Amino acid sequence: MALGGRSWDEWISQYATSHQHTVNRVCHTIGIPLIALSLPLFLIGIWVPGFWRVPLTLFVVGWVFQFVGHAFEGKPPEFFKDWRFLFVGLRWWMAKMQGKA
Repeated sequence: MALGGRSWDEWISQYATSHQHTVNRVCHTIGIPLIALSLPLFLIGIWVPGFWRVPLTLFVVGWVFQFVGHAFEGKPPEFFKDWRFLFVGLRWWMAKMQGKA
């Protein structure tokens, strides 16, 4: 499967070039799943009064981790250059958890 005429391996490889610093990699290892988890939890927040605070907190904290990591990296997030990198981060994280990134 490809995105924008490039394979997922190509996207992940480019993404990885902006995620070399150890602190940045740790921040993304924590931040990406927090953001990913927050998205479906927002749906629960539609039906459970007050629950929206949980996914909102996860979402904000996840993004804080992302930007703190990039401060250590000294490079801007890849999605500043191409919005499609917003979809690559989760794939990078999954590859990292499988020992492939």
